[in-house]
Amino acid sequence: MVEAAAAVILRADGSFLIARRPPGRVYAGYWEFPGGKVRDGEELKPALRRELKEELAIEAEIGGEVFRLRHRYPDRYVEVVFFSVPSFRGEARNQVFEAITWAKRAELPTFNFLEADRELVSRIARGEIV
Repeated sequence: MVEAAAAVILRADGSFLIARRPPGRVYAGYWEFPGGKVRDGEELKPALRRELKEELAIEAEIGGEVFRLRHRYPDRYVEVVFFSVPSFRGEARNQVFEAITWAKRAELPTFNFLEADRELVSRIARGEIV
């Protein structure tokens, strides 16, 4: 099983930071919440802090767990733990994705998200989470 940590970054204007996977990567073109795989021996929050620095060039404060899920893709089984990011230093800059954008809560379901993220997207859109 692949263990991953992902960030739910909510801006004061009510928009969420989402990212589209780049060409050449597994599930290219799908949208996701930024984050990534946890390395052997790494804790979830430090892993997410590292991923956000690598992917977005930000120094993030990692908050509490927002949502946790397990999902089976045809080629892998993943457990993703989503954390809130109450604040960060720096300006989010795309370092690795095809695109990043800030999307309003009601807009989130219109993006083609990874299967593993869709339940969280639905709950956020309904106002149940965050």
